[in-house]
This record gives sequence, C-alpha cells and structure tokens, in this order.
Amino acid sequence: VSQKLNKSECPEPIKAEVKGSLPHWLQGTLVRNGSGLFSVGESSYNHWFDGMALLHNFTIKHGEVTYRSRYLRSDTYNSNIKANRIIVSEMGTMAFPDSSKSVVVTFLNHTIPDFTDNCAGNIIKYGNDYYATSETNYIRKIDPVTLETQDKVKQFFKHKYLPVNLVTSHPHYDKEGNTYNMGTTIADKGKTKYIIFKVPATEKGKPAALKSVEILCTLPCRSLFSPSYYHSFGMTENYIIFIEQPLKLDILKMATAYLRGVNWASCLKFHPEDDTLIHIIDRKTKKEVSIRYHTGAMVVYHHVNAFEEDGHVVFDVITYNDNSLYDMFYLDKLKQQAASGATSSPVNPMYKRFVLPLTNKTGKDLVNLNYTTASTVKEKDGKLLCQPEVLCEGVEVPRINYNYSGQKHRYVYLNVVGMSSLATKITKLDVQTKQRVDWTSENCAFTEPVFVPMPGASEEDEGVILTSVINGNPGESDFLLVLEGKSFKEMARIYVNAELHIDMHGFFIPQNDEV
Repeated sequence: VSQKLNKSECPEPIKAEVKGSLPHWLQGTLVRNGSGLFSVGESSYNHWFDGMALLHNFTIKHGEVTYRSRYLRSDTYNSNIKANRIIVSEMGTMAFPDSSKSVVVTFLNHTIPDFTDNCAGNIIKYGNDYYATSETNYIRKIDPVTLETQDKVKQFFKHKYLPVNLVTSHPHYDKEGNTYNMGTTIADKGKTKYIIFKVPATEKGKPAALKSVEILCTLPCRSLFSPSYYHSFGMTENYIIFIEQPLKLDILKMATAYLRGVNWASCLKFHPEDDTLIHIIDRKTKKEVSIRYHTGAMVVYHHVNAFEEDGHVVFDVITYNDNSLYDMFYLDKLKQQAASGATSSPVNPMYKRFVLPLTNKTGKDLVNLNYTTASTVKEKDGKLLCQPEVLCEGVEVPRINYNYSGQKHRYVYLNVVGMSSLATKITKLDVQTKQRVDWTSENCAFTEPVFVPMPGASEEDEGVILTSVINGNPGESDFLLVLEGKSFKEMARIYVNAELHIDMHGFFIPQNDEV
C-alpha cells in the first residue's frame, strides 16, 4: 500500500458498484481529505502528511453511489505544478530555493514563514460553508459535492478576524450549528497565547459566518517561545478542555530552520521532564477554572469525547509516550517497513480516560465515580495530579455518534494500528463493558471510520459506519465499506474503478444539508 504514492484524479463522477444492501435513509455525501501527490517533477516530499491535498467523496442517493476525487487547487499546488518541482515548504519537507526570488526574500519567507495553504488534514464547516483545512493559518473553501476549490481564507488572522497563526483541524459543533475552535498566537505584541473562539451559525443566503467570529477565552502559554503543539481539544455542555502538553514548537529554532537546512518538524521537541497541564474553561463565564490539573508527560493528537457527571469533567483521549508517531510517516520509513514486512510498530497508542473533579476539596482520591479507576489526588502545592484509566490499546482516529458529543457516550469506532503504521482492522469499543468487536479483511488497509446516525434513532449505535478501504488483493478494486452500527457486521461494499488513498479525516453531509 505504501508504494501507491501519486494518485490520479477522477474529477467527473464515476458510478460505483454496490454489492450488498444500503439502508434507504442513507442519503448524502461523505467527503474526505488527505495527502495524494508525493512528488512533483524530480523532487519528492519527505513525509506522508506533506503530500498535496487530494479530496474525494462518495455521494449516495436512492441506493446509487458516485465517486469523485480532485486535487485541492491551492496556491501551493499551482506554484509547484508550474515550477515542476516543490518550491513551497511543508512541515516535514523544506523546499528548494526559488531562483526567481532574491536571497533576501527567500530568507525572510522562511524566517517568518507564510505557511502553506496545502490543506490536507480535514473537512470542517463554518456556518453553511465547507473548508479543507490543516493546521496553518489558511483554509480553502470547497464545494463538497463537485470538490471544486473556491476562496482562500486566512482564517481569523492578523488584521482581519483574529490574530492566530496556527489553528486545529478538529473543531466542535453544537446543536445550534455554532462552531468552536482554538489556535495559537505566536509572539504577538510580546505575548504567545492560545485563543478559543466561536464561529456562529448562519442562515442560508446570509453573510459568511467567519466575519462574526467571537473570542471566548485567551490563555497564556507557559513559554513565550515554546508554545504547546495540539491537534484537537474537548468540549462538554459547560466546559472546554485544553491539554497543554510538553510537545513544543521552538519558535527560535523555527526562525533559523532554513539557514540550518532542517525542516520545521525538527523544531518540534518532546520534553519528557515536563508535566502536562490540563486547562478547563467555563463556556458561560469565558474564564478558566481556577483549579490546577496536571498529569505526567504525554502526547495527545485526538480527543474522543468529554462529558460532565456528578461534579466531574470526564474526557477520553488517545495518548502516546512521546512524539515518535510523526517519525513513522516519513516516506522512506514507510517503504522500509513495507519492504521488510515488519509486523510491529514502535509506538503504542493508548485510549485513556481522565476524570477531573470540579471542586477542590480534600481527600486521598477526589474522584467518586464508581465506573472508572481514574483518580485525582491533591498535592501539597494545591495542584491536582490526575491518573487516567487505560480503556484500550493500539487504536487511533476515534469517532463517535456525534449526537452524543459532550454527553456520556458508550460506543467508539476506531482504527486498529498497534502492529503497523497502517490500520489493519477497525473496531467498535464499548467503554462501559470494555468489550471490542473487530472487523478486518485480508490484505486491506482502512481509513478513519465515520459513524452516520440513523435519523430519529433512539439508541446510540443505531446507524452505519463508513470507511474507505485500500484493497491489496490482486485484481480487486478499492471500496467504501458499510457496516451496521449495532452488530458491526458488513452491509455493503461500494467498489470504485479508481485508486483510493489513505486519507486523514472526513465529514458526512446528509442530503438535506447539502449546499
């Protein structure tokens, strides 16, 4: 699978072959995003996450399915294709010098980088609009059905909306359609801080929601020149959870990266000697809770869900002992792994549950929920030390029934990645019983599972799971797998006469919500 690097486009809809039975209510578009072009001319990217964004979708209507894919026509894509080589730097790949620009301009562009608009991370929704996004200060508006690239937006940024340089690609949405996200401001007026903001819902035909963005809260970084890296955050009905972890971006090293001939990813460093701070922000008062929570050093990319119960905030995350996950996805390492037939992975992601008491009382263990072994102990300095419960190991890219976001959930759908950098199974985890149901198929690799709830469902797992499958069996096509939510059994395979790709994340748009 790792040898399938450069992908071709399918800009016109291809009719897919449905084998099995689709539920009559499953109507809409699953749009996904990820890296799809890894070399331009004679120059190649170093890292999987750097490849230029390739969007693809499956549109399901009345039991019939069509498939499309298009490269995001970003400025990065257009510049690289025109030059026939990589001239725009990504996190893991420092670009070759552009001979059309002076040495001074080239130096300044890399010292104070204007980040790439190669938005190959996720699909997000602000108001009624959909955007391709990564973690930089650019997003690109797209048509989620035709996959055409539209406006380039410097989202919430200097002298426009908000002074933010980096933004997560995993926002949250409430029942009213408002979007919540957070980003980092680097050394703005002598301060480096985290900003949590809200983009309000808008009616169709109304002005873009981004123009009405609202700052909910700002948090100072522990260090002016070393802000924490983060990929997502948690949200309940009343609180936002932000993990300030000891995986930090060294701004001073980043400013000299080009001169030293190293990529920006090398300026991220894990500090195992530091602890992890957990911030709880009250959504109503827009202020941080005064209690100081901390835990041991760890790295978190994906939050699962968070909820409140009996005076506690409970949140689930996927954690790592360090940042070696990123190193796994350098393309030379993926090729080495494929050539050697490696059956083990140097990382072991763990699904952990933390419980934070909202009252700073005394006692040996402040957690009084009887269904978890997670604990919180008050230390001499007044800080609360949180120890998690490990619910599962070797899993990543968690998805839930998003109707239960911010509420107590029972089921989580994940990729099983413990033995490889590629997912060899998908699993349904019952966090109440700790039982798992796995699904796999020989010589296949799976992308992030997306849960689509059945309209009007009364139970949490009533719906279907959709996941793209890269089929390694000779002569067999790639396909979209449809699993029944409750039984986790196969309902249908949707085969396409095209090569799918290992994407990052996706978004299902019900037919009545399409634009």
